[in-house]
Amino acid sequence: MEQLIQQLVNGISLGSIYALIALGYTMVYGIINLINFAHGEVLMVGAYIGFALTGIFSLPFLPALLISMLVCGTLGVLIERVAYKPLRGGSRISALITAIAVSLFLQYGMMYFVGPESRTYQDVLPAAQLNVLGSGAVIDIKSLYIIGITLLLMLLLTYITNRTRVGKSMRALAQDKDAAELMGINVSQTISITFFIGSALAGAAGVLIGVYYSTLNPLMGATPGLKAFVSAVIGGIGVIPGAVFGGFFLGLVETTVSASGFSLFKDAVAFLILILVLLIKPNGLLGFQHSEKV
Repeated sequence: MEQLIQQLVNGISLGSIYALIALGYTMVYGIINLINFAHGEVLMVGAYIGFALTGIFSLPFLPALLISMLVCGTLGVLIERVAYKPLRGGSRISALITAIAVSLFLQYGMMYFVGPESRTYQDVLPAAQLNVLGSGAVIDIKSLYIIGITLLLMLLLTYITNRTRVGKSMRALAQDKDAAELMGINVSQTISITFFIGSALAGAAGVLIGVYYSTLNPLMGATPGLKAFVSAVIGGIGVIPGAVFGGFFLGLVETTVSASGFSLFKDAVAFLILILVLLIKPNGLLGFQHSEKV
């Protein structure tokens, strides 16, 4: 029982980070059908900003988190305007190749400025541990912070998409871009806001990953970014609840595999599940079939 509770907490902590990153993928794809493979590198930039603010400028955790989100959101808008907007009317393969190019540019650009070596986050969150109902399972306070912040950001995103004018514009654009434009929705502005929100969430995830693993390097965004993409596809890419479900599902699967003594195969298991889901339900577990105009 102790081991089960412990792994459940670890899985939810890791899954909440995956879900946060996957939301950025699914929001962008849902609106412009683009797989933004530079999303993981935006996460990496957020981790470094959080590291600099907490370690060099000695800011508390929450202000550093908010500033990282703001800077990464601005970076996401800049990437969209410079790299993706000129290709908006082109082929999907052009946008995909551009996304990979932006990803490599951010990786090696950061490596040029900060060097390739790994760095260690300071302890910016309390290091205390809690015993769960006397079961012997121990929860690190860091995990509670990560879960709490992630859930808060997800609730905020849900409110924005369902209750605000911007959210309604985003949903209209996701359903039918041409009709939305005819109804007076500013398409370019809505896409930029989508990139801002998705990149801000990636920046928050970057700081949380830095706190969770305590280390960071210029290539750190590749693996979490890929895992979050897998999460989004498993849940149903383009569907916000699917991204959340896929993130938590993958986090729980990974911790279960690691706890079973097969930590070397946790990545293989994640991609095996992805293949099985795509074979059985190509649109993801919570996805739905899209009808395309001919």
